[in-house]
Amino acid sequence: MADLKDFAEQLVNLTVKEVNELATILKDEYGIEPAAAAVAVAAGGGAAGGGEAAEEKSEFDVILKAPGGSKLAVVKLVKELTGLGLKEAKGLVDEAPSPIKEGVAKDEAEALKAQLEEAGAEVELK
Repeated sequence: MADLKDFAEQLVNLTVKEVNELATILKDEYGIEPAAAAVAVAAGGGAAGGGEAAEEKSEFDVILKAPGGSKLAVVKLVKELTGLGLKEAKGLVDEAPSPIKEGVAKDEAEALKAQLEEAGAEVELK
């Protein structure tokens, strides 16, 4: 049981780059789609940091409010930032407002927001 707790803690503490690498490994070696892996890891990170975020707000959610005038550029950027497939990225953009990343550090959240706004999207941090 202790091994599972250690494993869960390792998953929660993964960086964005590591999550993308994990998604690639899961897809290539095990046939698990990255979208499913990203959702599972994001859900784990959000659940573990929920109480902590309420105290000091160290984790933020990047919410796409509207794609803006350059929807195609926003879809491509969402695809790149999340590691999702083109169809899944388009779905996120079409369903705006929708979360792009959840439970990320303030610096990363602000960087993602800046990139998305540069592409023409309307973004909110929560």
